[in-house]
Amino acid sequence: MIELAILRRDLIEKVREMDRTELIERIYYVEEGALVLRQERYDMHAWPPGDLEGITASLYACHDRGGWLAGLFDDGRLVGIAAVDNRPLGPALDQLQLLFLHVSNGYRDQGQGTRLFEAARAAARGWGARTLYVSATPSEHTVTFYLARGCRLNPQPDPELFAQEPEDVHLLCDL
Repeated sequence: MIELAILRRDLIEKVREMDRTELIERIYYVEEGALVLRQERYDMHAWPPGDLEGITASLYACHDRGGWLAGLFDDGRLVGIAAVDNRPLGPALDQLQLLFLHVSNGYRDQGQGTRLFEAARAAARGWGARTLYVSATPSEHTVTFYLARGCRLNPQPDPELFAQEPEDVHLLCDL
């Protein structure tokens, strides 16, 4: 049975053990305020160089600021993770960022991502946020996942977050 639990700081490093393997065949682009899907093929077998260092650093920083981190554990092994940053965003400061959500290969398409996403939404709601800000990897699978859960294209991405990840698809999800 896969257990969902708050992720302690000392377990953040386990994100390095997660299986990033994924075959990406189509990528979303934002053009003139609309999503456009294009054929592009990427056979991912590992995290891109430098990504894990940045991911773990941002997870530690989120944790240390009092953010929310949860993991999915299968017999003690981390197989999914989600993080919500507690820094308010948006013009009304009523948005919180889904800082990270990933499910290991072999555990995808089984409802585990939805479990993490719904737990993240509940955490953000609990802090009084009205909207969850999602900066999604532009792969078809990822963007489709978020759209199916009620996310919509963000017409005014946060300038700082957009500068950090300009290729991502920036979305909003009402809570």
